[in-house]
Amino acid sequence: MRPFRRSRPARVPLRWKIAALAAATACLVAAAVGLLVHVWTAHDIRHRAERQALAGVTSAMDVYRRTGTLTDNARLDPAELPYALQNPDDGDRHVSYGGNVPGSMDPTVWGAQRVGGPGSPVLAVRVTIYAEFHELYRLDLTMAVASLIALAAATPLAIYGAGLLGRRLRRVSETAGRISAGDLDARTGRTKGRDEVADIATTVDLMADSLSQRLRTERQFTADVAHELRTPVGGLLAAVDLLPPGETEDLLRARVRDLRGLVEDLLEISRLDAGAEQPVRARVPLGAVVREAVTRTGLDTEVTAEVTAAGTRHEAAGRTVETDPRRLERIVSNLVINAHRHGGAPVQVTVDGHTVVVRDHGPGFPPDLLRGGPRRFHTGAAERGSGHGLGLTIALGQARLLGAELRLDNAPDGGAVATLRLPA
Repeated sequence: MRPFRRSRPARVPLRWKIAALAAATACLVAAAVGLLVHVWTAHDIRHRAERQALAGVTSAMDVYRRTGTLTDNARLDPAELPYALQNPDDGDRHVSYGGNVPGSMDPTVWGAQRVGGPGSPVLAVRVTIYAEFHELYRLDLTMAVASLIALAAATPLAIYGAGLLGRRLRRVSETAGRISAGDLDARTGRTKGRDEVADIATTVDLMADSLSQRLRTERQFTADVAHELRTPVGGLLAAVDLLPPGETEDLLRARVRDLRGLVEDLLEISRLDAGAEQPVRARVPLGAVVREAVTRTGLDTEVTAEVTAAGTRHEAAGRTVETDPRRLERIVSNLVINAHRHGGAPVQVTVDGHTVVVRDHGPGFPPDLLRGGPRRFHTGAAERGSGHGLGLTIALGQARLLGAELRLDNAPDGGAVATLRLPA
């Protein structure tokens, strides 16, 4: 049962986040390694081709100068010679990466040297490295396929490992949720591993132990105080009856009755906290019980009958529910009194099916109450003496005992809305 609403963004499981991170990391590593291998291999291919071209120029020039013939595919002033090698200023040997030769898709490296002095022909040798670049392409393809295979194998392992971590964290989260819902005996227990998750689980259990001890001490103190005050308050009420009628007697009687009501509320809360209360269920007409509870408050409240599916109105007493009528009256009366005390007229009570809605037209529930639920001795009102902050706490505890759901909201057009949904 939730006393208030809290919108939550769509949650992405941790296992998918970790798996996505692992996959992205693997892709980045594969891309970086593939790029480095490609660049290094391409540089090595060009370097070896340049050495081969220089060796070819040296051999061809030696033969040309001795015999006047061209060997080793050497040519004089070829038309496709790169511009950087067409007019060398010295007689040294030079190489240049010529790219693709016109009419051919083969990458080439040229080696060139002047035969004689300035103006003499240029002897050039071309080295084709198509086969090497084809092998580089096959290497790139092989690395890409291997990376995809490794990614396909690593992703399920990452999902599995993240699932183990997620289950451990979910166990800690469920324990914390049970503790926040009031189960002070909830513990995570022993957690496998010696990592941060195990530390968190141990910390949550230690926190639960400390919180449980403090809450039990507080509840026991509240119960003891309420029990100890019950007898003297009863004596005060009997003593007030002995006073002569008058304004002083009326004032004292009202204050003593308020004090007795506070003591009874504290006793009721202590019994609810201790789990000592058990509902006595019976099938009762919901509308009649609600109308009786509103009447007993003595406050001007409008009770509206439910509307059937056919659209005809009938008395709300026609719907019967199986619940504890005394506790149901307690919940409704507390909600109505709270609406009159902190809200604004008119106060309306609507019975529809298994739902009872109490609405006022005042300033609405404070934001901190909607966020964290009702708190004892905290009314959220500017006038501190208008209440003890126990009415909504008792209503919430009684609703939990009945297995019902009590929601606290603010209407869009103003006013507080308390919705009680009984089990079907």
